[in-house]
Amino acid sequence: MEKTVLIETSARHVHVTAEALAILFGEGHELTKKKDLSQPGQFACEERIAVIGPKGQFPAVSILGPVRPANQVEISASDARSIGVAAVVRESGDIAGTPGCKLVGPAGEIEINEGVIVAKRHIHMTPEDAANYGLSDKQIVSVKVPSNGRELIFGDVVVRVSEKFKLAMHIDTDESNAAMPNGEMGIIL
Repeated sequence: MEKTVLIETSARHVHVTAEALAILFGEGHELTKKKDLSQPGQFACEERIAVIGPKGQFPAVSILGPVRPANQVEISASDARSIGVAAVVRESGDIAGTPGCKLVGPAGEIEINEGVIVAKRHIHMTPEDAANYGLSDKQIVSVKVPSNGRELIFGDVVVRVSEKFKLAMHIDTDESNAAMPNGEMGIIL
């Protein structure tokens, strides 16, 4: 059985805490859903904020909901260089010891001491998907992208298993531009 997975591009975005949301948009503000994302319960918001580093900024970065227990900025390696942040490759949620930046909204701003990452490429899957593919949570795999004229193999792809997930691989914009795969199927090797 060929182990295929939909490949999706995850553009730069921010996750915020309820406290940060109140500072950035005003007390009592709630996130406004723009559209649902592929992962159940996750959504892109109408709200956008500035992400500012020592050398530059992105003036209108989308917030993804719902609110999280920690602030996190997910950018590509190219993005990190352009704003002067030495972001490291990490799994989402693993922000200890990562660099910070300034977040600016219409009602206020905050300086986060950590939380800027280049998200490690990963595959979301349910326990049933993992069992069908013979894979386990935190396993590292490679994924072949059979793109027309840009075929490549992504290594160091972490498998993330949860009942809350839907089968999909996420890569950042740098990785997507290398293979031009958004919406294509990859083959887990």
